[in-house]
Amino acid sequence: MKYDVVVVGGRIGGSSASLFASKNGADVLMIEKNQEIGTPVQCAEATSSRTFQTLEIKPSPNYIRSEIKGADIYAPDGTCGHLEGGYAEGFILERKIFDKELAIQAANFGAEIMVKTKVKNLIKKENKVCGVIAKHMGNTIKIKADLVIVADGVESQVAQMAGLNTKQTPNTLCSCAQYEMVGLKTDPHYLKFYFGQQIAPKGYAWIFPKGENVANVGVGIRSNTKTAYHFLKKFASSLDATPVELNIGGVPVSGPVEKTYTNGLMVVGDAAGQVEPFTGGGIHITAHCGRIAGEVAAKAIEEENYSDNFLKKYEKRWRNEIGKDLKDSLKYRKILDQLSDEEINMLAKFLKTQDLKSISKMSMLGFIKEYPQFLKLLKEIL
Repeated sequence: MKYDVVVVGGRIGGSSASLFASKNGADVLMIEKNQEIGTPVQCAEATSSRTFQTLEIKPSPNYIRSEIKGADIYAPDGTCGHLEGGYAEGFILERKIFDKELAIQAANFGAEIMVKTKVKNLIKKENKVCGVIAKHMGNTIKIKADLVIVADGVESQVAQMAGLNTKQTPNTLCSCAQYEMVGLKTDPHYLKFYFGQQIAPKGYAWIFPKGENVANVGVGIRSNTKTAYHFLKKFASSLDATPVELNIGGVPVSGPVEKTYTNGLMVVGDAAGQVEPFTGGGIHITAHCGRIAGEVAAKAIEEENYSDNFLKKYEKRWRNEIGKDLKDSLKYRKILDQLSDEEINMLAKFLKTQDLKSISKMSMLGFIKEYPQFLKLLKEIL
């Protein structure tokens, strides 16, 4: 078996890379370890309209469960702030359908797909990756390729086989647990976020609506005292709703890995740490980086250059286009980590009295005068 590009992983990162590599003329094989693309779900399923712009597809009612107009954010003492439009706008997807639809888009442009196929090793020649050794339905197969794109999630070891340091640790991950719940009465157009050490230590809990009376209810934490599932059960116990699905997983929230390419290989998405550290969101970022990887791969095939020096174009592009956003997101997450519940309550009460789109300098100075402990944090933000 021989292809221009082998893509490891059939979720958003892999499918977007396959889509744009195929669109630009490459002969692509995408392999997925699970027997069905899109399952199991390990995501709160929220994204922005930019995802569809990046992928050059129109949002479809087949997989959009709810259109989001804003968000309510709750401090530990229950103080609620409201965001309307802007950054808080977007969609809740049915990832089981969306991921498969995206894979179908890639297939429509010529990509081949193999499910139930797990990479066991890489084929290397003269310090260059040139294919994979995989297990498919009990059989070991060799798949040669000029390029390999790795997009198989946070637990990926394939990039490490190529010598890239993509290893995550408990300190770099956010541990998440989520129910899909039925019977929950919540506004279908607004997200809900809950902060507090008793609710979700160094993280937050969420309610993301999926249409009428259905929602994803989850908790993400960065604490080794108790599990995310413990905090999820505690949070969900106050809700008058019934869980019909449980998903548990980890999200990398310490920023991208240092290097995302080597001779003959690029790494995309959670496997590369391409996730917003503050929110843990990664759908649009993964689609964006997947597209870049696919386009760079097609260009490499065209020029017959698969070297480390050529593939650094991938990293240069994604860092130029979204690198600053990821750095800022990490900075804000670290600032939030420093705040006690009491300080979050203070900040929430202040912000509730402000127009978040145009907070005046005088009001900020008044707040700092009353709560001087925030001066250091303000300097870090600025």
